[in-house]
Amino acid sequence: MPHLAKTLLYPIKSLDGVEVEQAKILASGALEYDREFAIFDEQGRFVNGKRVSKIHLIRSQFDISHRTISLQTPKQNSPQVFHLDEEQPEIAASLSDFLGFAVTLKQNPLLGFPDDTNSPGPTVISTATLTEVASWFPGVNLDQMRRRIRANIEIDGVPAFWEDQLFSQQGHIVSLRVGDVSLFGINPCQRCLVPTRNPDSGEAYPNFQKIFVQQRQATLPDWADSSYFNHFYRLSVNTQLTPSETGKVLQIGSKINIITL
Repeated sequence: MPHLAKTLLYPIKSLDGVEVEQAKILASGALEYDREFAIFDEQGRFVNGKRVSKIHLIRSQFDISHRTISLQTPKQNSPQVFHLDEEQPEIAASLSDFLGFAVTLKQNPLLGFPDDTNSPGPTVISTATLTEVASWFPGVNLDQMRRRIRANIEIDGVPAFWEDQLFSQQGHIVSLRVGDVSLFGINPCQRCLVPTRNPDSGEAYPNFQKIFVQQRQATLPDWADSSYFNHFYRLSVNTQLTPSETGKVLQIGSKINIITL
């Protein structure tokens, strides 16, 4: 039976995620605590895996309930623990020391810092999709592919690329029901450089994007609307939520239903 198998939040954009049992929907449609913080350089640009491969070397663990981060860089023998609300300058100083240039930590508790500000809802993928895509790359396992793709909610009990139906048929609205929460599929998420890199070392996988595009095109389901694919370097689904979903909670184990409007 289709069900919500995992929910992953990324409290600081570009750093490691944390798996949670439940996640609350904000008025913006984003998940509470997801990409709530982001790292910026002195020019006001994002410091992320797309621009700075060194960011992959930073390990972080989050305690959501206590609002703390355990942060460790290769320059440190042991992790440092900081409070996310009270010690933001100290977090920025630790990151600056490792990265070799000054950074600041900014916070947006209402929307976070999603890549797609028009569709800030949780990104959706299936466990079977991640398993299939990992099989295209010898030496890459399911968990590593999960950390490369960095989707928010993972559906199990369905076949690979099941989520591609969430944006099928232009002009129709597809609603994904996760328990009592309704999400609307918008489009397949365009990928960046991050999935090409090992999430621990930042090392690029040879010909990752070329292999991905060839396999994605070859395995695209017949019923998927190919008009969404101006290229095939796309995976997972961007979503939007209406204000009526504000305050509702995504709960692990919730049943999944699809409704076409």
